[in-house]
Amino acid sequence: MPYNWTPTDSAADGGAPRELHLWPHQSLPVEGYVRFLALTAVLISVPLLPLLGSFVLWGLLPFLLITLFGMKWALDRSRRDRQILEVLTLGPEEARLERTGPRGGHQSWHCNRHWTTVQLHAHDGPVPNYVTLRGGGREVEIGAFLSEDERKALYDDLQSALRG
Repeated sequence: MPYNWTPTDSAADGGAPRELHLWPHQSLPVEGYVRFLALTAVLISVPLLPLLGSFVLWGLLPFLLITLFGMKWALDRSRRDRQILEVLTLGPEEARLERTGPRGGHQSWHCNRHWTTVQLHAHDGPVPNYVTLRGGGREVEIGAFLSEDERKALYDDLQSALRG
């Protein structure tokens, strides 16, 4: 799952704050990215072999290069848009959610831990099984980029973590 619980450094002093780190799936690792672009370049080049030495090659080559660089740009943009990190810190008295967006945007929310509630919106959210945290006069989403089953598991984890 693209989230995990980690104890913070001050857990040894008895306060036992915990952190939950959430991030979107990264379905194409760097090795796959390089292989995909290289294979695409090779497959685009194969039909050009009979055209070597002709003027037709120079007419087709710009369009094939535009296609290749357009694919690279789309893959890079997709990877940048998936650079999201959400960190939920549950201390003895406070719950804090920090979200770093794909373009460096930063959002934060905090409230008294004892007033924090977790809600699962099965059908009335922007995605099925939408999970929100409520407290301090605000309601914020958490893990909206997770799959439906992962949001259900996240809801259960958050329920047990807030009780304990």
